[in-house]
Formats: sequence, structure tokens, C-alpha cells
Amino acid sequence: MTNITLLIIEDDLNLRKGIAAYFRYLGYSILEASNGKEGLEVFERGKPDIVFTDLRMPVLDGFAVIKEITQQSPDTPIIVISGTGVIIDAIQAMRLGAKDYVVKPIHEMEELELIVDRALTENSLRHEVDSLKRKLLGGHVKVHPAFSPITTQAPSMLAVLHYLEVVAVTGQPVLINGETGVGKELLSQAIHTISSRKGAFIAINVAGLDDQMFSDTLFGHLRGAFTGADRIREGLLAQARGGTLFLDEIGDLNESSQIKLLRLLQEGEYYPLGSDMPRKTDARIVVATHCDLRAMMEAGNFRKDLYYRLATHQVVVPSLKDRHGDIPLLLDRFLDDAAAEMAKKRPTPSPELSSYLESYHFPGNIRELKAMVFDAVAQHTQGVLSMNSFLKAIGRGRDCQPPVVAENGAAVVIRDAGGERIPTLKEAEDALIADALKRANGNQGVAAGYLGINRSALNKKIQKRKNNFI
Repeated sequence: MTNITLLIIEDDLNLRKGIAAYFRYLGYSILEASNGKEGLEVFERGKPDIVFTDLRMPVLDGFAVIKEITQQSPDTPIIVISGTGVIIDAIQAMRLGAKDYVVKPIHEMEELELIVDRALTENSLRHEVDSLKRKLLGGHVKVHPAFSPITTQAPSMLAVLHYLEVVAVTGQPVLINGETGVGKELLSQAIHTISSRKGAFIAINVAGLDDQMFSDTLFGHLRGAFTGADRIREGLLAQARGGTLFLDEIGDLNESSQIKLLRLLQEGEYYPLGSDMPRKTDARIVVATHCDLRAMMEAGNFRKDLYYRLATHQVVVPSLKDRHGDIPLLLDRFLDDAAAEMAKKRPTPSPELSSYLESYHFPGNIRELKAMVFDAVAQHTQGVLSMNSFLKAIGRGRDCQPPVVAENGAAVVIRDAGGERIPTLKEAEDALIADALKRANGNQGVAAGYLGINRSALNKKIQKRKNNFI
């Protein structure tokens, strides 16, 4: 809570100091005032995120404080500290703009913590909705500079970026769904940048971590916590204080670790291995997975309570095959990046390369395309960029895919006067070539890619067909 400032306006010194000490322990920054007049002066100087105020105070009472703060900053949550037997005062205060109230004497400080958490969450969600409204009503289309590493013009991808820009400023968890290689970590880094958090961005892939490794990596350990623990280890959560912790492949987390992550999200605290004293954290949690967590939850393989905690804000990142028009843009970018990294002159791609790449399904998404381009540039010497390395890579990718069989069991047939029959090999080849050329708008290079042969081989088949008709 290092970014949250709380102002306590209370003339009862012991009560004020007690509340201040409790919230300081939780990590809040605290401002204090002993009466309403002093409270307004502190408010104007300190601009706190939330205000506690008594109602019956000398110099200036709490009702006047609420009116003034509500006029100056209507979004600042105000929580009333009301005396026993004067609930009518608390009701009047809420009519003036207070968000909640607590009755003296305060026996459980945890009650105040819950009220503060609720007020901050409601405020955060209201800001989020307002921001979304402004973007939609204002026709906002400009992408935040934090997303500059992501090249896209696809509406589906732009929608994801605009949504993440809005939720980045909240402190709530973010769940990023998407296939391998779509750029989930890049998006999480952008969320961290937009949030303006002063701490570090820390990323960890949790796939394959057993419960002890997960706990040790995230929470750290004390000396002597287990065999070999000869010194204190600071976990990644401590390194991410005031920043963002990104957990990739969250769907692979085992149940014991899921319980610990749930506690972290609910309470904002964790236990280093070997310690019986909890530690607080204000790190923002962002997670990613290629799994369908909802399906896993319904199958009993992922905790429901954890899923709903993580799913406060979530996006599904479209795969490259669904980002229409992005392949030419990405090709240009990766050619520039590869040439710069290898200190080479940027090669010129063949005119049909983009169209050929767009015919491929890219199971490895952007990561696969980048690897193809870098490999091609590494092999390039002069002239137009050769398509050979792309042909080989795509051929290997297609070979790895299982054959697709029509669900209705349809067969390739020829219908003529004699009824239905299986086509000859020549008839099937002619039909495939004609269909490939049609799909490629007559571009032989692209059509050859569809058929899994090179352009020269396709040209020979086309010429042979023409000669047969002469």
C-alpha cells in the first residue's frame, strides 16, 4: 500500500494514534489532524487518497469537512467515525457525501481495514468505468506509447490494448489468456509501465515448479528453513515491492501453490519458508496462461476462488492467424530488427512473401514468425530475400500438424452423367491448382505456397496443362 495515503481527522489523540499505527503497519502513508480546520489544511497540502473524519470536533466539525472535501474532490472516499447512539449523524454525513461509517468505540481495527479496502476498490472501479466511457464516447483510438513494442493494426488486438490501458492504473490482478508466442509478457510489461509503479517488473514462469520451489522462489526463505538453506534468500515478491510480479503459465500451478497465491491476493501477505511471521506486499499481480482456466475450474483442476480473484480483469489475446493485416507490418519490423542486430543492410523481401506467410496458420504465433525472419536474414547475402528458408520452416510446421478430416466424412468426388465417382490423380491435381490460383488471386508464388511446392514446379505443371490443351 505504499502508494496510498490516508488522512485521519480525529480530536481523540489515543484513537487517532491507534488508527494511524495500525494502517502504518499495513503500509499506508498517514496524515493526521486534530480538528476539522487543520484537517482541511492537511487535505489541501497532502491530497490523500482516503479520509477518516470524526463528526463532533472543536473549531470545525466533520459535517463542514465533508462538504468542503466533496466540493474539492468528489471522488475521494470519506469514512465517518461516529459516536455510539448518534447514528443519525452518520446518516446525515452520508447524505453529504461520505462513503461509509464506523461506530466508536472501535474494538476491531480489521473492520476499518475492510471498509478502506471496499472504498478503494469501488473508487478504482468507478475510475475504470469513467475512463472506458470517455474512450468510447470520445472515439479514442490512439495506442499508449507503452505498447510500442507491439505492432498491430488488427481491431481485435487494438481492443485488447485499449482495455489494458484502462485497467493498468488499477491495483487489481490481470489475467492474460492466449496461445504460446502471442506476446503475453510484452503486454504485462506495458501494464506495469502504464501503472507508473515505482518498483520493478519481475517475471517468472511457474510451469514445472513444485510447491516448495514455488514458495522459495516467490516468498524466499530464512536461514535453516530446510537442508541447504545456509543463508537468507529474498523472494521475488520482495524484489517486486511497489512494482509488478508477472506469473506466466499460471494454469500449471499445483493446488498447494494455488492456495498460497489465493492468500497473497486476498490478504496481501505471505510467509517466507521457515518463518511464522507474515510479510506484507504491495506488488501488483499479473498472470498469463495458454490454458482455459474456466474449463479447468469446472473440471475441478483449478480453484474457483482463485479463478474469480484472478479474473477481475482479463483479456484473450488473438492469435496471429486471427490478426488480419498484421503479418506485413510484423515482417517489416522483424526485417529491420534482424538487420540492425546482425549489422547487415536490410534485405528486400519478394513481393509475394507476405501473401505466402498469410496462408500459414503460425502455431507458434509471433515468436515463430520472428524466428523465421531472423533465420532468413542470417542466411541472406545479396539481392532479394530468398523464400527458401521460409518454405522449409513452413513445410516443417505443416508436416507437424495432424491431417484435418471433415466432420461429415465428405469425400472428393466428380459428378458427371454417370453419377458420382472418385477423380483421377490428374483431375484432382488440376482442381487443386485451379483452386490455389483462385485463392491467390492468380499469384503463382502464393499458390505454390498453398500447394506446398516451389513456384518453378507449379509453373511447369501449369505449362504442361496448357500444352495438353493445344
